[in-house]
Amino acid sequence: MLRQRAVEITDVDEALVRLAQDMVETMYEAPGIGLAAPQVGVERRMFVYDVGDGPAVVLNPRIVESHGEWAYDEGCLSIPGLSWELVRPKQVRLLGVDLDGNEIDIDADELLARCFQHEIDHLDGVLVVERLDEVQRKEAMRVLRQRALDAPQTRGHLVGRVVSSRGQS
Repeated sequence: MLRQRAVEITDVDEALVRLAQDMVETMYEAPGIGLAAPQVGVERRMFVYDVGDGPAVVLNPRIVESHGEWAYDEGCLSIPGLSWELVRPKQVRLLGVDLDGNEIDIDADELLARCFQHEIDHLDGVLVVERLDEVQRKEAMRVLRQRALDAPQTRGHLVGRVVSSRGQS
């Protein structure tokens, strides 16, 4: 599911509102600054975020403009405890819809722009490791393979714990 493009949302109902509330709680518990629906097993184009101004939900987001470059250590709740310096656009303009059906138009800079780009990657089926250069990707895969080997096995499933890191989404 994490490598598939999520499906557009056409109808907002009580179940979707509950999902958004649950996603915000999950994001805070992790802790992270953003969480996309595919990260919780739901193949829909929505994400939640909070970079310090309170939680918000964006449905069917798309970036229509981007400018500049900004290098920043970026992590991911799907790969806890790891981060890499990535260069992404410093500013973006995001369009989408909120849970009330209102259009959203946000000019974002630095961390908020990074969060939007990262979460939209999840909605497009792109993982952060795919943004790494070859050396970074090889190291990340080595660490992830080692974690899988070291993790306790329970009835055929890996059991692990989330290690928090600021800037993970």
